[in-house]
Amino acid sequence: MNIIKPPLLKTGDTIGIISPSGAMEDKTNLERAIDFFENRGFHIKLSQNIYSKKRYLAGDDDVRANELNQMFADNSVNAIIALRGGYGAIRIIDKIDYELIRNNPKIFCGYSDITVLNAMILKRAGLKTYSGPMILSDFGSENICEFTINKFFETVMEDKFDYKGHFWGGNLSSLVSLCGIDFVPDFKFDFFIEDLNEPVYKIDKMLTQLSKISEFKKNINSIYVGEFLDIDNSDWLDEVLCEFSENLDIPLYKNFPASHSDKKATIPYGD
Repeated sequence: MNIIKPPLLKTGDTIGIISPSGAMEDKTNLERAIDFFENRGFHIKLSQNIYSKKRYLAGDDDVRANELNQMFADNSVNAIIALRGGYGAIRIIDKIDYELIRNNPKIFCGYSDITVLNAMILKRAGLKTYSGPMILSDFGSENICEFTINKFFETVMEDKFDYKGHFWGGNLSSLVSLCGIDFVPDFKFDFFIEDLNEPVYKIDKMLTQLSKISEFKKNINSIYVGEFLDIDNSDWLDEVLCEFSENLDIPLYKNFPASHSDKKATIPYGD
């Protein structure tokens, strides 16, 4: 696959903020994030559903999918950052216009539930995206992490990243929710993972489930382990990860800067 690379971000560009998953609970962090970017010389455009709520979702599926499509179609928008994760991305993957995205490449960034969109945009549109900080949890945080911010701008403005490889993966539980769909890359990739609030036996089950996919087994080059927060037994996790790498005969690297914590890198997804 020939991966499409979006243009780098420049000062003065417009950043679109979309809400394709969970609903916003408090707009304070959104307001802080808008101030953060505007003070750095960027313009902001909000999706129409940014304040919408249907149960735990940021509006109806059709609305959330349409807002994502519209942000890619809007020539005035240079980059797109997700408001938050939560849940809901998997509900819209068949409503996304991947040809539109392919023809209008731009930076797309998020993690957690947004992993679903990272994976599907890469698979169906061939666009390199970014697994990285989001509006509410990071750019609008009251105690913003300097590492996270610096790495974001280094990656999306200067095309710098501290690791070599073709990275694919993200939030493990979100990624595994795609099993049953054609979502695994058809090229060799370096698998990175992180998660939170998952007991080790579930992490074991999710890794085992992925390892049964023939395309996954064929194309995985290595595994890069980010943070697994609030797990029940760190020794068991180490054992499970070692067994996974040994069974697939691939190298394992720890302390990769993928995380649900405030400190995270912006990881090129698919490149």
